[in-house]
Amino acid sequence: MTFDVKNKTVLVTGANRGIGKAILEEAFQRGAKKVYAAVRKTESAEPLVKKHGDRVVPIRLDLNDPASIVAAAKTATDVDVVINNAGVMKISTALDEGAIEALQFEINANVYGLMRVAQAFAPVLKANGGGVIAQLNSIASVKTFADKTTYCASKAASYSITQGLRDSLREQGTLVVSVHPGPIQTDMGQEAGFGDNASPPSMVADAVFDAIADGRFHAWPDPVAQQVGDAYRSFAENIVEAELQKNVD
Repeated sequence: MTFDVKNKTVLVTGANRGIGKAILEEAFQRGAKKVYAAVRKTESAEPLVKKHGDRVVPIRLDLNDPASIVAAAKTATDVDVVINNAGVMKISTALDEGAIEALQFEINANVYGLMRVAQAFAPVLKANGGGVIAQLNSIASVKTFADKTTYCASKAASYSITQGLRDSLREQGTLVVSVHPGPIQTDMGQEAGFGDNASPPSMVADAVFDAIADGRFHAWPDPVAQQVGDAYRSFAENIVEAELQKNVD
């Protein structure tokens, strides 16, 4: 199914900076009438309000705070597109002393956070005709890098949840999109050591809305991601996106 964001209402988690901010800006470029900037501290979205006026509505949402997600869904009852961009990362191998604690932290935000967002907003999207849920999953969801093992594990889990959401929400007419950026110029990217060769956040924003417009499940935004996506394509098309027999003897 395809979807046109023109004159629609969009909600973006982590909209105050980096990829989330680029997604908010691109939503307006594509004709969205309003964007909820879903952030942990609403004052961080004030520059966006100053630039765009009342078309930007700051709303508190913390992936680690289930009550804030439920409250956001009760406020944003007119939302058509939910883009879950917010996430966390620790630099940790599986052998590091704090690896288990790092993974618990990442799972809570990157996996449970996604599930909380989906559970809260799926009924809202259904009431509004179906809409879209897009999840930022990263190439780390299909390839593990040793120094970011726990982060990769959390993103692999969120990718798995996203696949389940795709099937679960199809019946209510909700398009689900899984976005897999490579190295991007963000604060998180700097922490990960991506350096100056990383791609701009705008490239991710373009890929998100192109996938929504085309009705595609996977989006591989930047050159590194596209290389991974090309290698992964056969598996994605024949397994992940295929209608496989549900009960295998």
